[in-house]
Formats: sequence, structure tokens, C-alpha cells
Amino acid sequence: MEFEKSTVFNLAESVIYSDNATVSKMVLKKQTGNITLFAFDSGQSLSEHSAPFDAYVLVTEGRGRIIINREPYDLSAGQFIVMPANIPHAVQAVEKFKMMLVMIKGD
Repeated sequence: MEFEKSTVFNLAESVIYSDNATVSKMVLKKQTGNITLFAFDSGQSLSEHSAPFDAYVLVTEGRGRIIINREPYDLSAGQFIVMPANIPHAVQAVEKFKMMLVMIKGD
């Protein structure tokens, strides 16, 4: 279920934490890419994987660790990183944190 268009939303309040879980909520999904919000409880993670397109991660609350090609990057609210296409990456919750993931499909 996508978010309603032409409506104002609060980014941090649009996805809610769940104990011992990772929650995701689709904002927009198109053939050219998608936008997804995530809320990670402390200690939760997304295991290493790769994607065929670049992905932009913006931390909106708390602190998380983004691992790209086995190199860790610690991000806090307001910081972002671009994960390159076809490179292994993973996500770990250093503490409870929320992020927005924007994936853009390449040529």
C-alpha cells in the first residue's frame, strides 16, 4: 500500500518500531525504482545482499550501521549514504533507528 499522493506526512512518524523486529513501509513503487521507510529495533539487521541498482539511505532517527563491501559506515539522524549497484551491503541497528531507502533503477 503506497502513501496517498498530495498529502503531507511526517517522515519519522510514518513508520513505527516493533519490539525485536524490522518494520518496512512502502511509500512509492514504480518500474524505475521505489521508496521504502524502515524502523529497526536495536540489534535488528538486514543480512548482506546486493541489488542491481544504486540505493540511497537516509537515517531519519537514531543510529545505524551500513556495511558496503565489508566496510562499516556509522550514520546518525540526518546523514545519508549511497550504496552502489551490484556491491554487497547490509544494515545493522546500533540502536533503534529509522531510515528511508530510495532505490533508483539504472540504464
